[in-house]
Amino acid sequence: MSNHYYSDKPQVAHDRRATEAELRGWKLRLVTDAGVFSKNGIDYGSRVLIDAIELPAGAHVLDVGCGYGPIGLTAAKLVPDGHVTMIDINERAVELSKENAKANGITNVTVMQSNLLAEVKKEDFDAILTNPPIRAGKDTVHTTFEQAYGHLKMGGALWIVIQKKQGAPSAKAKLESLFGRVEEVTKDKGYRIFKAVKLEEAPLG
Repeated sequence: MSNHYYSDKPQVAHDRRATEAELRGWKLRLVTDAGVFSKNGIDYGSRVLIDAIELPAGAHVLDVGCGYGPIGLTAAKLVPDGHVTMIDINERAVELSKENAKANGITNVTVMQSNLLAEVKKEDFDAILTNPPIRAGKDTVHTTFEQAYGHLKMGGALWIVIQKKQGAPSAKAKLESLFGRVEEVTKDKGYRIFKAVKLEEAPLG
């Protein structure tokens, strides 16, 4: 598992490379490396999620499993008066996200290492974004949903991207058991974007 992106200390040899991407109208220069998710360029699912998210002005946002930063850094550009916390279990991903934030002049972010949301203290985020680590297993993905619920303020939303063939139906069912409202915002080439809103009458449990 130490050579997989979902590990805290990847053992695979470094293979740093720079890439440029246009996301929501901004051109970002991003450095990737071996041992992190989608090292050869931003994956299609993340792009679908980035294009779909809607964030309130000044929002406090959490990016779970940030990788080298495309989702969280774009979110930070979308809420210049807000703040984005970016977390990943992978220490290499965390360092890349910090480097990429600095290289693109994005200062309204905090990047830290965390196994899922274990190190996250704030419990009133306006939005949580994740392209969940499917290869880490269904239990890990569903635990992410459960922990995200506890870190959202009332009315806050969890945004996720997941492929139909990788468990979208069971993911939606899990979200519906936790949140008051789950909406399929869009779908594209098998990818589904779900927005789960935390409501007072949510049947948590």
